[in-house]
Amino acid sequence: MTSAMRGGTFGWSVLMAPLVLFLLAFLGFPALVNLVYSVSEVTFQTLREPKLSGFGNYAAVLRDGAFWSAAGFSLRFGLVTALIECGLGLFLAVFLAPLLARRSVLITGLMLPLMVAPALVGLMYRLVLHEFVGPLPYYLLEWTGDSPAFLGPDMAFRTLVAVEALQWTPFAFLLFHVAYGAISQDVRDAAAMDGAGAWQRLRFVELPLMLPTVAVAFFIRFIDGVRVFDNVYVLTGSGAGGSTQSLSIYIYESFFRQGAIGRAVAASVVLFAASFLLLYALNRVSLRRRT
Repeated sequence: MTSAMRGGTFGWSVLMAPLVLFLLAFLGFPALVNLVYSVSEVTFQTLREPKLSGFGNYAAVLRDGAFWSAAGFSLRFGLVTALIECGLGLFLAVFLAPLLARRSVLITGLMLPLMVAPALVGLMYRLVLHEFVGPLPYYLLEWTGDSPAFLGPDMAFRTLVAVEALQWTPFAFLLFHVAYGAISQDVRDAAAMDGAGAWQRLRFVELPLMLPTVAVAFFIRFIDGVRVFDNVYVLTGSGAGGSTQSLSIYIYESFFRQGAIGRAVAASVVLFAASFLLLYALNRVSLRRRT
């Protein structure tokens, strides 16, 4: 038995070796370089010869008000967009389930926003909502005599949230549609025989069964919202006074515009560490729920 177990372990090790080598080559080496740059004085001229300087870059990042402002924007944006996308996706999955059961081809049309690159979506809405040349502000001004500045400091956050939700709600909807359809009809029939109405079945039977999928979808969309870059950068950039500067935009501008490579890499390491701690905490909570 012992030799068989050893043979099985050796076989798994051989099968896992290519994956481990791939991760070391394509993730381990860049991560090591980033760690070195984050504790070094480095410019574009000294990329090959960075000078170690301790944790000054981390101290500069943690003392930078722009970093905390970007972190606050990213967390707020990720939380709000994840809630809206999961709420709308869940509603559509339940509401459209009878229709999609008969006309499943309609799912293709609902998935179209996912086929467009976020940067192109941002560019499209930038043209549509532009204060001077955008058709929507123009017609609002013609019909109502007033038009809000959709990309101005007062409306920018709500506009960005709406654009993000319009593009990524279909992703949450697809997950919930599959989870809702996977619920056994026998479970629904048993609940109906016990006198449960449609709302009671949804609340006490279907939603609890879909809860793991809801949690996964929320987490994925929250992480994606926190690290948002392309559509925000195209629509508003950092915004007036950095009002729409996300962590990804902060890192990008620190690296390419300000040339503060060490500080930019240190900020990315801080973001990675925070994401890792969040994943670890969620994993611990999940394990406790299982036990």
